[in-house]
Amino acid sequence: MPTARTPHADSRLPLVLNEAARLFRANGYSGTSIREIARAAGMLPGSLYCHFATKEDLLKAVYVRGVDQISGAVLAATERHDDPWDRLEAACVAHLEAILRDDDYAQVVIRVLPSDAPAVREDLIALRNQYENLFAELVKALPLARGTDRHTLRLMLVGALNWSQTWYRADGRFNPGTIARKFVALVRQGQEVSA
Repeated sequence: MPTARTPHADSRLPLVLNEAARLFRANGYSGTSIREIARAAGMLPGSLYCHFATKEDLLKAVYVRGVDQISGAVLAATERHDDPWDRLEAACVAHLEAILRDDDYAQVVIRVLPSDAPAVREDLIALRNQYENLFAELVKALPLARGTDRHTLRLMLVGALNWSQTWYRADGRFNPGTIARKFVALVRQGQEVSA
């Protein structure tokens, strides 16, 4: 499988990644061409191949940066708490704030599906799984009612958080932190009632 090429010392790699993330977010993966990314970065398409062998490799680099940004926010938020419910709430707040702010990288991770780029599909799934393992560990630590399916709970929670980017409005009633706290409160309330 092709990999990212070694960038030149005077690289315009950050600009290439920023423009690729912006265009993938705006037009989707299949709706964005290497030619458009190169033009936006002020270079010839052939010059872009000095950095990335394929468009799929470029998408993977954007995904890596997006997952790193979201993961970093979640890890920083959770390390300030000891209580498992507080840690989950902090993670959900950080996750929502990361994906709902105007950030191209985070939006690409949420909006571009691994199946959109078959050549790097497994790599993108592995990156998502690596991130979602943070939530698996947080859910694993929760004092849940006996018989609770922790795997399904995690899928439901992360899915609900991610879906919010389709209906969230910045001028709406609730900010991302409030929404995340309400999600966790509903999960916790359901556990306390059934305990």
